[in-house]
Amino acid sequence: MSAADVVYVDNNATTPLAPEVLAAMTACLADCYGNPSSQHRAGAMARQMVTDARSKVAALLGAAPAEIVFTGSATESNHLAILGALSLDPARRHLVTSAVEHPSTRLLLARLAKEGVGVSEIAVDADGLPDLAALQAAITPQTALVSMMWANNETGAILPVAEAAAMAAGRGVLFHTDAVQAIGRIPVDMRRVPADLLSLSGHKLHAAKGIGVLFMRKGCKLPPLLWGHQERGRRGGTENVAAIVGLGVAAELAMAGMGEDNIYVAALRHRLEQGILQQLPFAAVNGSGALRLANTSNIRFGEIDAEITLNRLDKAGICAASGSACTAGGTEPSHVLLAMGQSRAEALAAVRFSLSRYNTVLEVDRLLEVLPEIVRPLAGMAA
Repeated sequence: MSAADVVYVDNNATTPLAPEVLAAMTACLADCYGNPSSQHRAGAMARQMVTDARSKVAALLGAAPAEIVFTGSATESNHLAILGALSLDPARRHLVTSAVEHPSTRLLLARLAKEGVGVSEIAVDADGLPDLAALQAAITPQTALVSMMWANNETGAILPVAEAAAMAAGRGVLFHTDAVQAIGRIPVDMRRVPADLLSLSGHKLHAAKGIGVLFMRKGCKLPPLLWGHQERGRRGGTENVAAIVGLGVAAELAMAGMGEDNIYVAALRHRLEQGILQQLPFAAVNGSGALRLANTSNIRFGEIDAEITLNRLDKAGICAASGSACTAGGTEPSHVLLAMGQSRAEALAAVRFSLSRYNTVLEVDRLLEVLPEIVRPLAGMAA
């Protein structure tokens, strides 16, 4: 089976490179080999390409170019934000977060809790949305940071980040958002949202893996994780120029096509969900009561083990997932779905389909043709 025969609906794990991004990166790798820190003309060329890309990413976020810090991944950005905020004041040893954060945040917070840092986790409702009254109550004079994702990677639920950020600002507390799934899929304007810190990842918006960003609002000064003179002393290490250039192109494409792409992808998702629910009435869409990303559909098939469903889909040439790619492959239920009140068996039965502008109606119809033939026999076995 060739790549052309594969139906890829796991775009929340990673996205294919946009052709324009690939072309820009290829040209950069061939012709722009200088070190951006070098003072000769080859270095100046590389430095200018990084500067141009920084401006493009800033424009996508409604930020100033000086507020953009290039990192190696969103995980690094999340860690820089959280550990940096903790280091600012030794009297503030408390963090507030939601119960549905990405493992890159949750695992760090679990480690910090073992080291004596207080961590308050805000519960969510059946649609995966946090209780803002509980968030307000959780913030104390000892709170160093509130960290809440903008959109959930498993269900696509869009969290009330603007309101939560305003609450934190009103209490004089820094606010960070993991916006990995939101950037490029919904409008994000940091001129309107009072968050201090924001993380994004290139490979979620059709750029390369290995490039991330931490938006750091002017006046917010965090110590680096990696020391060096690059990124105005905020992140050491020679810049990954080609990946940065590719991210700049991806940001441009996202700005230009977001509205049209969302309409198109939302129509694909509607076709997918309606087709599944019509053919498999026992299926249910998780988080359907929340405002969701247009591309994401998390569907529970009774109590059928999702790993069996996914394995059979894969054999049929269809790539989907059961949750975060960072925790896939195990038998533990999704912490997101458990937090939403589902049982262990229900959480283990959920399959996530995440689309992109490169998916087609024919691919959705292929999935709708294959999936019921896989699930119906399994439903009989589960019963």
